[in-house]
Amino acid sequence: MDVDTVTNKNSHEKILNKFREENIDILVGTQMIVKGHHFPNVTLVGVIAADGSLNVDDYRANERTFQILTQVAGRAGRGNLSGKVIIQTYNPENFAIQCARKQDYDLFYETEIALRKQLKYPPFCDIIVIGFNSVNENKIKKVSNQIYKNLKVNLENKGFKVFIPMPAPIDKIQNRYRWRIIVKGNMTEQINAIINKELKEIYNQNLRDIRITVDVNPNNMI
Repeated sequence: MDVDTVTNKNSHEKILNKFREENIDILVGTQMIVKGHHFPNVTLVGVIAADGSLNVDDYRANERTFQILTQVAGRAGRGNLSGKVIIQTYNPENFAIQCARKQDYDLFYETEIALRKQLKYPPFCDIIVIGFNSVNENKIKKVSNQIYKNLKVNLENKGFKVFIPMPAPIDKIQNRYRWRIIVKGNMTEQINAIINKELKEIYNQNLRDIRITVDVNPNNMI
């Protein structure tokens, strides 16, 4: 069960009902089969390539991996029969996977929060992602570098770190190139005003073919 097999109306419910009524012995799917389903007769759950979510360029990668694994583990053994979970991974010593294996929420939190504090990730700072997309990559480079230079001058003396413009992890969608600037620091009204001022100067240039977005502590860094 994935986005390609549930495109029709009610197709999602039809697959789950067949599985619930035991007309399907094995259900293979993506993360959409992980959350909130109660099937008392499921005794075995397998996860393939659990490392996939660890390799995403996002500071929440460990948190999401732990969350997914603990959720999927909860699908097995929900009835009178005991359950078993098998996780396939190339990185079995990763603390998120080990904590998920042990169902140790406290240890995961303590390890993750210490790591975020050391690396100055939220909640110990704010991450501001300024995104650019356009069909013309050269224009993106020019505009993003202009904003980068101005922000570097105006923010780094206030304790912020401004990273050079780079292509986004998914650098092209629907023939539009995607770049981004990442800024790390503690967001205030003054900092917000500085960023808005820089963006207003770009908007005044009337660059119709470039879209710019600003996201503070985004849910998705891709």
